[in-house]
Amino acid sequence: MSDTLRDQLLGLGFKPAAKPARPQKPAQVRDAAPQRDRGDKPKPGAPRPGSPRKGGKPSRTREDIDLAKAYAIRAQKEKDERIAAERARQEEARQRREARAKLEAFLRDRTLNDPEAEIARHFPYGGKIKRIHVNAAQLTALNAGELGVVQLNGRYLLVSAQDLAQAEALFAPSVALKVDPDAPAADDPYADPQYQVPDDLVW
Repeated sequence: MSDTLRDQLLGLGFKPAAKPARPQKPAQVRDAAPQRDRGDKPKPGAPRPGSPRKGGKPSRTREDIDLAKAYAIRAQKEKDERIAAERARQEEARQRREARAKLEAFLRDRTLNDPEAEIARHFPYGGKIKRIHVNAAQLTALNAGELGVVQLNGRYLLVSAQDLAQAEALFAPSVALKVDPDAPAADDPYADPQYQVPDDLVW
């Protein structure tokens, strides 16, 4: 009778109830995961090759550690040497400034430059030929070693032999011309007036 009733209901236009959808099999879910070769399966607890250690840092060999220490020691040594060299340069510059200041104070009112002098006495200094103007008497005294020339603040100053010795003691690089009266004349070709270079000659 139920079949008859079912047939009657179908005949009146009723549709049979829809069947529930079947759930996906677990095997289909596993298929979505990436496949891995059986031989590549890592052992439990073993780190992968090339993977960082615990904490994200790559493993370092004893040789790498020793090399890093050697580089660090060398870098520190080079840094210390640079600092020491810079300190030495600064100390040398300070000493030079102090020596120049003492020399300037010492030579105040001791220079013998003649503003009316017209004779150019040339001499080598600092790898170049320099000159100072002197009068005839000063030229003779300069060539005899009784006078000398000191360079200070870009100027060439004529001083006595005694003051030249004191200037040399204060700051030796300032001595521009110191004539040895016992030296042969050939050692200083500029001492002879006949070899004086004319003032209008362009060097």
